Amino acid sequence: MRAPNFIVVLADDLGYGDLGCDGGTIIRTPNLDRMAAEGARLTDFYASANVCTPSRAGLLTGQFAIRNGLAHEVLQPADTKGLPPDALTIPRALGPDYASALIGKWHLGHAAPHWPPMVYGFDRFYGVPYSHDMKPLALYDSATTPMTESRADFARLTQWFFEQTAAFVESHRDRPFFVLLALTAPHIPLKPNPDELTGSPAGAYGEVVEEIDLNMGRLLARLAALGLDEDTLVVFTSDNGPWFEGSSGPFRDRKGGSAWDGGFRVPFIARRPGTIPDGLVSDALASNLDLLPTLLSMAGRPPVADRELDGGDISAVLTSGAASPHEEIVLFDNARVAAVRTRRWKYVVRSYYRTYDIALDRYPLLFDMASDPGETYSVARNHPDVARQMRERVERARARYEPLADAFPPHVAPASAADHPD
Repeated sequence: MRAPNFIVVLADDLGYGDLGCDGGTIIRTPNLDRMAAEGARLTDFYASANVCTPSRAGLLTGQFAIRNGLAHEVLQPADTKGLPPDALTIPRALGPDYASALIGKWHLGHAAPHWPPMVYGFDRFYGVPYSHDMKPLALYDSATTPMTESRADFARLTQWFFEQTAAFVESHRDRPFFVLLALTAPHIPLKPNPDELTGSPAGAYGEVVEEIDLNMGRLLARLAALGLDEDTLVVFTSDNGPWFEGSSGPFRDRKGGSAWDGGFRVPFIARRPGTIPDGLVSDALASNLDLLPTLLSMAGRPPVADRELDGGDISAVLTSGAASPHEEIVLFDNARVAAVRTRRWKYVVRSYYRTYDIALDRYPLLFDMASDPGETYSVARNHPDVARQMRERVERARARYEPLADAFPPHVAPASAADHPD
């Protein structure tokens, strides 16, 4: 029996409430909704950060970005830092038996020794170095040596990225493969593909999301046509919550919003016919940190033993609806612990007012996520023992993680940095 293939599709700034299967009612996502009906959907899945670079670092390494020096803000075009070259990434962990490709957005370092992505174990790269609202921007293709550069046509990027993914899958159909398809949509600027216009009632944002959905349907159909459907785990998620447009569903705030769920809670769908049962819905706590250990487990690889991971194996959650391996999820804002979430409770200690990052240590914010997922009313007064216990969790997380930032030099924004995050 062959080892499974893995395709992880990572949308950029897609909101929890943008998909029909997660309660969205405006944007039409029939293919993703069908994917959820034919697989598993996790309702309490978190990005490991509320903005791009640290979230992607967490997904690729199974470690919070604070362990790798990328917890503070996002990389800008003038930055020279990046993911440590010796980081254990998903393609490295899967090993040489797997053909691996990064198709789409990188945003983990665009200057040597952090560039190109092949430094981190990928065999193939086709994409852009950072967010497509940053300049200068070029489209890179490692199919030739030296790697070629060309103009990035924003309106065609989603189409091109899916086409390159399908081509990579077809050319490696006879061996196990891993693809991280890191889309640039629906991050601004919103440039709908003129050849794929759907007339979305959600305007340009809806157009680019509906184009993603169309291409997801084509990708799944291509896997079936190649006879790879039951051999391939396809995951769909987002790097953080929505920015200026998009829906965070019932959750509070948006991308970059410090501790609030609207910046962290993201869609998660996983499909592999014959392995993941149809229509499984789970509220088990999980995050994108779990992808590395989960894919290793599904590939029959031993667990990582030479370093501490923050993610856990959620393969049993996906295949049988088992309980989460996590008692808690820690949420960061930059290099500060901003909140801790358990199955029922969430305790918030950081937020923003205007441009100020506020520590809320003197104002206990305890939310009952079962009855108040929008984090509307603190019930610390009603449950003082729970508030104390959750506060203790926060302090343990601070003691465990925040000193790790001292291993890296303080971040100084480059002179030419953009005024906005990724």
